[in-house]
Amino acid sequence: MFTTGEDVIKWILSRGYFGSSPGLTRIKELLRLLDNPEKTYPTIHVAGTNGKGSTTRYLANLLKSNNLKVGTFNSPFIKDFAEQVEINGQEISDNDLIEMGNKIKPLVEKMDSQKEFYGITEFEILTGLAFYYFQGKVDIAIIEVGMGGLLDSTNVIKPEFSVITTIGLDHTAYLGNTIEEIAYQKAGIIKPDVPVILGNIPKNAVDVINRYADRNHARTYIWNQDYHSIYKTFVNQRFEQFDFVNRHTILKNLETPLIGHQQAENAAVALEVYYLYIQKHNLPFNKQEISKSLLQTKWPARMEIINSDPLIIMDGAHNPHAIKRLKENILSDYSNYHVKILFSAIVTKDIGTMLKELLKVPNVDITLTTFNDTRAINVNDYKDWNSLITLCSDWKKAYQEIKHNLKSNELLLITGSLYFSSEVRSQLK
Repeated sequence: MFTTGEDVIKWILSRGYFGSSPGLTRIKELLRLLDNPEKTYPTIHVAGTNGKGSTTRYLANLLKSNNLKVGTFNSPFIKDFAEQVEINGQEISDNDLIEMGNKIKPLVEKMDSQKEFYGITEFEILTGLAFYYFQGKVDIAIIEVGMGGLLDSTNVIKPEFSVITTIGLDHTAYLGNTIEEIAYQKAGIIKPDVPVILGNIPKNAVDVINRYADRNHARTYIWNQDYHSIYKTFVNQRFEQFDFVNRHTILKNLETPLIGHQQAENAAVALEVYYLYIQKHNLPFNKQEISKSLLQTKWPARMEIINSDPLIIMDGAHNPHAIKRLKENILSDYSNYHVKILFSAIVTKDIGTMLKELLKVPNVDITLTTFNDTRAINVNDYKDWNSLITLCSDWKKAYQEIKHNLKSNELLLITGSLYFSSEVRSQLK
């Protein structure tokens, strides 16, 4: 029997990383043993290469403004494990974690005794825990896909809306090596007769998703056809300002405290889903409440300013698609700064492409380091990059040296991995 939340977390983490054994057999069995809690409340399903978490946070705040109890399931965690499972922004408590753990562990042990269900992973258990925790507590739950969509353990729900935020090359060992292959995996969350909202996605990916949606008689809402955002300006280096436009309404001069031009797009995706939801349920659409909800949105390690003097920004960009957007944000919003980058990542990522993209920033200084994770890169594997970047195996030492010497016209950017960001943030905040 578990007696602390920490023990529950240690047990879940001991089961191994998500994606190591794709398929829905194990999660379906766990949910069956829990009497299928995921079928007892409405859901919204969110997939995408990048922008899932931000979109989920915006949407949760918007729905909360209509006095709904909103569950959110996100991954990975940045601050602490429990933030992955929340209701109205409140993390699952230690007592609830203990209760969930004591309920689920005997079921996992039972499954491990059967060959066809053996080896349920960390992410599958966490998914089952979230579904079970939300039962009887929420009016709606927003469920973020872990990886891909088609074979992701969250893909056991029939939601009110399916959302695909972006498509880029990531997790190629599991999802495929082309945009079209990855789009097919993301489209796997589409269910019969369930509307699908698409973010700013390349046309070749939209074509794949549309074919999948057509087979499922699912109406698609497409970026730049049904809705879009108009980026306006970076207000006082604190807020991104934009307009939201769809076929029925225009909302002008909205602002988000999440920095980066892509955040206007993520917010617009959330706004379109929100608009469709309240139309379906005959709820009020209040511009003032919408503006307030967006401004209240927080999401760590997404262009997060963790220190103002000297300027230090943390961004969990962890694939070429996200790194390219990060580079664009730096060039547009911080063009008057000389940029120093502390970079690390896990070995499964396309690190060479990410580094090459960051090296396009004029006069950039990049320090490549590692961190405390079995999947983290080995600095010695990048000796061939010595003429372009600095190598340092101790991120704390590198961070202190860069910070100590940072001038007023310089900024430090910490990036490359959400897991790296999580470790750094835990020791700086």
